[in-house]
Amino acid sequence: MPDNGAIGYILNTYPVPSATFIRREIHALEDIGFKVTPFACRRFAGDLVDPKDRIEAARTEYLLDGKLADLLLASIRELLTNITGVWRTLPIWKQLLSNAGGGFVRHVAYLMQAASLRQKASRAGIRHLHAHFGTNATAIAMLAHSLGGPNYSFTAHGPNEFENPAAQSFALKIQNATFVLAISDYCKNLLTSFTQGAEDIEKIHIARCGIELADYSPQPPVSATNNTFVCVGRLCPEKGQVHIPAAVSALKADFPDIKVILVGDGESRADVEAAIKKHAVEDYVILHGWGSNSEVQDFIKSSRALVLPSYAEGLPIVLMESLALARPVITTTIAGIPELVDVSCGWLVPPGDVGALTEALRSALSKQPAELKRMGEAGRERVAAMHDIRNLARAFDDQIARTTSQGSRQQQADAETVSSHRGADPAFDTRRVE
Repeated sequence: MPDNGAIGYILNTYPVPSATFIRREIHALEDIGFKVTPFACRRFAGDLVDPKDRIEAARTEYLLDGKLADLLLASIRELLTNITGVWRTLPIWKQLLSNAGGGFVRHVAYLMQAASLRQKASRAGIRHLHAHFGTNATAIAMLAHSLGGPNYSFTAHGPNEFENPAAQSFALKIQNATFVLAISDYCKNLLTSFTQGAEDIEKIHIARCGIELADYSPQPPVSATNNTFVCVGRLCPEKGQVHIPAAVSALKADFPDIKVILVGDGESRADVEAAIKKHAVEDYVILHGWGSNSEVQDFIKSSRALVLPSYAEGLPIVLMESLALARPVITTTIAGIPELVDVSCGWLVPPGDVGALTEALRSALSKQPAELKRMGEAGRERVAAMHDIRNLARAFDDQIARTTSQGSRQQQADAETVSSHRGADPAFDTRRVE
């Protein structure tokens, strides 16, 4: 296996049950020779159900939770040993603070975490940092880079991070990054609109999130009597699970054995429970809570189709998982979802349209197993073409290699410039200026 060197991943909270794709992405990079150190600001507040997430948490370096003494020491060390880097970074930090419209204490915490991250990265020999989501983790990576730490890149997903791009300083983060990854065409178009010049636009590349196809064997057709659906995701307003009970209520007379199992938990649990009670579907809509990766797979395998009636998404990994298992999906016409799902492999409905959701469920219930099988097979082909995680790892490797090559050429040019000036002016300062 080649040795591609040490890199770091920086996230706000890691690992979390709803973002196992990041763990898989890290492991895919390790499979092609990268040594990856995960960093995170915080631990997940709940229980980690999946054993692989618990293992991942044990190897993650946390910057904020319970680390006040470490942050203070790192900040003092930075002031004593890297005052040039601190002065260079203060204008960027002030711009972040100004764009956010306040939050002084929070931004001081970003700077302290950046100092800690820079020092940890230096000790670990990390040559590049990659952040997921263009929010605080990317801000910390940018500040660490300005302090003299590694170059950085980030993956943008949406939708929440795009709600106020000016306040999130997207233009500044793109300007200082070596490259930026967008998970869909939709996402890339948004990022492009945030930039301030052609040079920054050229940094943005599409790298679609992926899954390891070998872990998702296509399943045999469901039986004609299987009228069970599954919905996987955090229970939150953005996912739209609160509309499922009304749709099921409208169908239970015609399909008395219909069932929808909701795998996940979150702040909307009480609202979903109230909707279940209101529509008298306690025996038809089941709240399971969080499940491990293997449990989620088992639920999808035993379902007729996956349902995800979201209002706001980037491009949900669970859609890829369902299609890879040859199960069609019912979801919404938002963000990057239509780039993966079309009529060949699922149903697309407007978000919040209970009538359309009801008719999509009815259509899925009315199809014969052979038709569902054809849809599932078409979906798996689309996932294989666009969302193989090995392609994502290779794309990341290519960007790192290109960045390294460009950096080497720039260092050579800088050295030649220094040499020429040294001959002309003995007092020329040959110290590297970042």
